[in-house]
Amino acid sequence: MNPRLKQDWTSEDSARLYRVRDWGAGYFDLSAKGEVTVKVPFPSGDVQVSLMEIVSGVSERGLQMPLLLRIENLLDARIALLNESFRASIEQKKYGGRYQGVFPIKVNQQRQVIEEIAKFGARYSHGLEAGSKAELIIALSSLPGNDSMVVCNGYKDREFIDLGLRARKLGYRCIFVIETPAELPIIIERSKALGIRPFIGMRAKLATTVGGHWNKTSGDRSIFGLTTTQLIEIVDALKKHDMLDCLQLLHCHLGSQIPNIRDIRQAVMEACRYYINLVQEGAPMGYLDLGGGLAVDYLGSRSNHTQSMNYTLDEYCTDIVEVIMESLDPAGVTHPTIVTESGRPTVAYYSLLVFNVFDVMHFEPAPVPEAPPPQESPLIHNLYETLQRLTPATIQHSFNNTAFYRDEIREMFKRGQISLRSRALAENLVLEIFRRIVDHLETSDGEIPPELTGLREQLADIYYGNLSVFQSLPDHWAIGQIFPVMPIHRLDERPSREAIIADITCDSDGRIDHFIDLHGTRKTLPLHPVKPGEEYYIGVFLVGAYQETLGDLHNLFGDTNVVSVRVNEDGSFDVTRENQGDSIADILGYVQYNAKDIQERFRRTAEQAVRRGAISVAERQEILEGFSAGLRGYTYYGR
Repeated sequence: MNPRLKQDWTSEDSARLYRVRDWGAGYFDLSAKGEVTVKVPFPSGDVQVSLMEIVSGVSERGLQMPLLLRIENLLDARIALLNESFRASIEQKKYGGRYQGVFPIKVNQQRQVIEEIAKFGARYSHGLEAGSKAELIIALSSLPGNDSMVVCNGYKDREFIDLGLRARKLGYRCIFVIETPAELPIIIERSKALGIRPFIGMRAKLATTVGGHWNKTSGDRSIFGLTTTQLIEIVDALKKHDMLDCLQLLHCHLGSQIPNIRDIRQAVMEACRYYINLVQEGAPMGYLDLGGGLAVDYLGSRSNHTQSMNYTLDEYCTDIVEVIMESLDPAGVTHPTIVTESGRPTVAYYSLLVFNVFDVMHFEPAPVPEAPPPQESPLIHNLYETLQRLTPATIQHSFNNTAFYRDEIREMFKRGQISLRSRALAENLVLEIFRRIVDHLETSDGEIPPELTGLREQLADIYYGNLSVFQSLPDHWAIGQIFPVMPIHRLDERPSREAIIADITCDSDGRIDHFIDLHGTRKTLPLHPVKPGEEYYIGVFLVGAYQETLGDLHNLFGDTNVVSVRVNEDGSFDVTRENQGDSIADILGYVQYNAKDIQERFRRTAEQAVRRGAISVAERQEILEGFSAGLRGYTYYGR
């Protein structure tokens, strides 16, 4: 029997239903009054603040939904946890090297994010990874020049290399990771021309293939990295130019969002063999960069599902340290500084999207007449008979008959043999039968017949959310990424509706119709009935990685309002930053429209209407003021 049919309902029931304590990593919970809370660790203990309190405070400041909410404390907590976990593993295993964290700017290039990472991460010397000239400029302007590490990945031209070489003079440890053999001659030529010896790394193409959605970054067919032959050629070229001492880092990107810890161990083991041999070739080395791979448990299932992970952060750190020691110690190779470029787990928890529901479509049958009109088709009479005879014992038979009669009636309508009114009566009868079947299934302890497993989804409500999936959750649309989605209030009430969420765009793909479940995913989300005159807020969690930069201007919906919040130890919170979302004028500028030109063209149209006598001068002014207000307005749905 469905546990949601129980009479009493508490926040604890909602916590289990939405599995918030499984995917929330200790940062999110529910209060007794039924509101999602953000939980921030402090030396004196954890402090919880209601998301509804934050939403209320933001609304009082004049910011509308949808809203991207950033909790600065969580970014700090993730940086600290990553560094402290590696530190603990290094101390426990008596590892001879240290850990160096590096954040890949591509994961979230937003200024607030990078500045907070640079500021808080300074205590751990947390560095940045740049994959383009623009990202290198961000890194150099964000980090201090006191030996801060900047890992330079991607394809590098002369301008990129010159900038990184000159940064060395300012005190930055810019390491050029060679992705292709064509980069080495440029590095050698520019370093000699400027008289600056570079720090060089090489990216090896591992044969080990890891699991997960992004496993194409590993294996022989990876588009990045050097083959074994190319590695040797570069070593020989460096020797020839008396620059082998510049080779200090081996980069082996394991993948992104790797769910299985065994894959990580295997990849690190292979990376160590490369490292050992480079040392034996005479390179000083010193850094082993294992790239990304550390996963986020979006499902909270602690499994090897592609959107989960079957290991903890402590296991990840300990396994890496163990494998390196077990591989290097027999060869007598000094333990290197372990570098990881953990982007997703650093920023995912930090941001969540909050939006309101502005409309709901129910698939509820209208009241069914006691009997069909005598002149109606025999098939409609058959539907009435099926409805009257429906019992828990006849569910399958009733479903089969109803589906058959429905299809036949639709064919008759196409041929003009029944009227629109008759078809409407039939469709309503079908809906009533299917609803009663679902009700019987909800109270049944038996196995649901295969044909009926999708019936609940067919009858689910559509909740229309004030958001654009393409702008705020592009990975959900593009690659099927699952994010935790749940209401952020009324969680002490039983959610009695099953729904999917449609966004505000006029596109059938603008929907959220896959949600986390105990055994993976489900196609509907339990929600509460929307009360007239009251806002209903839904949160999408763990959206801090990639979503903001990948956003798409579908239907010209722009960036949402953004608010950064810092929770205080006394339970209060400060709104540290407010960023207004794009106005319509902003968005039009992105696609080469000029707001002043648009206003002038519309003014001329209105003036012509005055001359024709279609509107008065006063009406003209009112229309123009409304047009101007529209240009200044938010791109999303307003009340």
